Amino acid sequence: MEDKFAIQLFEGNKVRVVWDEEQEKYFFSVVDIIQVLTDSVDARTYWKVLKNRLIKEGNETVTNCNQLKLPAADGKKRLTDVADLQGIFRIIQSVPSKKAEPVKQWLAQLGQQRIDQMIDPEQTFQMAVEDYRRQGYSDKWINERMRSIEMRKELTDEWQRSGVTEQKDFAILTNVLTQAWSGMTTGEYKKYKGLTKENLRDNMTNIELALNTLAEVATTEYSRQSNPQTMEENKRVAREGGDVAREARETMEKRLGRSVVSKERASDYILDAGKKDDKGELPFDDENK
Repeated sequence: MEDKFAIQLFEGNKVRVVWDEEQEKYFFSVVDIIQVLTDSVDARTYWKVLKNRLIKEGNETVTNCNQLKLPAADGKKRLTDVADLQGIFRIIQSVPSKKAEPVKQWLAQLGQQRIDQMIDPEQTFQMAVEDYRRQGYSDKWINERMRSIEMRKELTDEWQRSGVTEQKDFAILTNVLTQAWSGMTTGEYKKYKGLTKENLRDNMTNIELALNTLAEVATTEYSRQSNPQTMEENKRVAREGGDVAREARETMEKRLGRSVVSKERASDYILDAGKKDDKGELPFDDENK
């Protein structure tokens, strides 16, 4: 599942939200919604008691709850009960709260915003910027990430023009490109950074993002020039595009005397926001001084 994590605010309360691209719907942290509804000092225990009661009553809402790894208050990712909009509405009905209706209206508004974003891509762009800022990324990193998203879209459009339509084929070509410049497939790269379901690009440093974007831009231009017709031809072009970034990477590493493919991930940067590394620099933003 390709998902997008964000933090939404309701009257100053943080609600962890995941947008599932595959299912095209939101999943909300149940505990966070309970906290908003009850102002409980221990929303987790409140939900545990309510959950057990609903299970005994045979309530399908609880049995249909999913679990996703979401960042906790200490920054570590832990399995958390989540429910889609319909499930959250049913849970709200089980909680006596004066905030029930305002919360329902707020949730419905979020859903409408997503529909509006699909109609107007610029809204999606602005929402992504705001989401990244809420998560603690630097403006420099966000700018780099937004450029990479734009370049990625151009590449996938070009692949579609070349006859690539299956999601698995997009993944295969991405692996070829990524391995060509980084020496690792996407799966190996995520494992190297200690990631599971998290988005790899959201956990790249500025340098890694720049190299990955270079590989994708080169692949797009080579594809437009050579006009590949088969999957094997698309693989060859992706490899050639990745090689451009590999050469740039090797030149940089030779000059720096170190690898620029980093084990650092977003949580390392965000949790230590404001802290400096041994060289007095923030790990994801060399110019953020």
